[in-house]
Amino acid sequence: MPWSHKFVVIMMAAGTVFAGGISTSSGEIIGHSASNRPAVMEYLGIPFARPPIDDFRFAPPEPFDGQGIINATDFSVSCPYAALTGTIAYPNKTASFDRIVGEFLGQGGVIGEDCLTLNIWAKDSGPPDSTAARKAVMVFLYGGRFAIGGTNNPFYNGQYLADSEDVLVVTVNYRTNIFGFPGAPNTLHNLGILDQRLGLEWCLQNIAAFGGDPSRITIFGQSAGGASVDYHSFAFAENPIAAGLISQSGTAFSLLPNSAELAASYWRNASAALGCASRDEGAVLRCMRGKNFKDVLTAGAQVVAVGDPTMLAAPAFQPTVDNVTIFANYTALASEGKFAKLPYLLGSLDNESGFYRIRGFVGGLNLSDAQWDLFTLEAFTCATAQTAAFRAKAGIPTWRYRYFGDWENLRLYDCCPGSGAYHGSELELVFGTGEDVSGVRNGRMEERMSRTMMRAWAAFAKDPRRGLKDLGWPEYRLGEDTLIRLAFKNEVETSAVNPSVYDSRCAALEGSLADAQGAF
Repeated sequence: MPWSHKFVVIMMAAGTVFAGGISTSSGEIIGHSASNRPAVMEYLGIPFARPPIDDFRFAPPEPFDGQGIINATDFSVSCPYAALTGTIAYPNKTASFDRIVGEFLGQGGVIGEDCLTLNIWAKDSGPPDSTAARKAVMVFLYGGRFAIGGTNNPFYNGQYLADSEDVLVVTVNYRTNIFGFPGAPNTLHNLGILDQRLGLEWCLQNIAAFGGDPSRITIFGQSAGGASVDYHSFAFAENPIAAGLISQSGTAFSLLPNSAELAASYWRNASAALGCASRDEGAVLRCMRGKNFKDVLTAGAQVVAVGDPTMLAAPAFQPTVDNVTIFANYTALASEGKFAKLPYLLGSLDNESGFYRIRGFVGGLNLSDAQWDLFTLEAFTCATAQTAAFRAKAGIPTWRYRYFGDWENLRLYDCCPGSGAYHGSELELVFGTGEDVSGVRNGRMEERMSRTMMRAWAAFAKDPRRGLKDLGWPEYRLGEDTLIRLAFKNEVETSAVNPSVYDSRCAALEGSLADAQGAF
């Protein structure tokens, strides 16, 4: 931990020494050494907002103002979500399938409403001299279709990235499903996005106390978290807090948000199921706030979203157009350059649908290989291409990648076809958590690829304008060999190709997401 701060040492019952005493707006924070990287201090479960309970349920987050000592040595509960239960009898699944899929979908997670917390990993680099720069900060937003998710997940443990690249890693809990995107009329929408924003504001105010540089905050996220990163660039264009953006497998073009009218209908369906129906919307809200959170979660999960029943189901409770945090037409906004002018690293995976085939199997869908390929193309390849093109045309430093890694310990099934570079499978390489997630040692080339990706992500965070240039990555340009291929044929060396190799069918789709329903 930073040497410039007062230390408080506490002897715990087991004899482990914990150090802390970092003064923040939430109180005095006491952390401990990370389990597998003892040079890294971790501070877990730091509250950044008041518990969203009682009158604060279905309301924007309020900053947490604490004066006491917080033993930040354990993760908090995750915000309420309904995890998939039981095992999946997927054909030809590998020995690692159940463990990886279960952890990715949050099975076994402890949930509760007192969940608006964040976690910090900071390497002890010794006493800095007077000219030493503070460390770059990487704030991660998890995915989960805006329906599930939490930071207490081995995929997102920040100790390895913090240790390897000497950056501060932060993960932020935010509300999902009906709790984060309730759709209640005459109230603010998109509370989960506001939770993310308040977590960033807490970092801006407090991260220097942990040795971080508040002027070098990079927001990165995967799937719904990647889309969230892009959402922030439009919603907070004049005050983005961040210095750089990273979207992994998700941008604002990856899904169609709910209209306010549709979101309100879903809210009324859930409230009616709990006996809260009324013409008085205020009475409905008060009734819903008085219900047990597990009953609210169940009622929300039973609401069926409007959509094509032959496709993957989209969540009913998800981002809703309010023209404040979520907008109706991102193409128009992007064409007018109405986004934060920040360097952007973004990309997608070669076989995103490799994971969604599992969801389709659970839901009894029988889509063809061609349909799954179109699913990947619309929601990921073309959506990423759109975002990258608008940023590059605006003269914003932009880097785009496509990831191909197919590693034995992370493989989910062997045929037919195999899982390949499926949705989420790059996370373990960015965070260095492959062995923790799979329970199986990484292969030699996989380990090297993980170090390559950690180095690249951190280089961008340390210097969003030049970091990747210094690694030899070309800035993204349409029509030029500037699309970076990562782990192509499981090789560590990166290569660059013309985007048209993968984007040739995008123009004909004209931004359609008709075949990508349920991608988020």
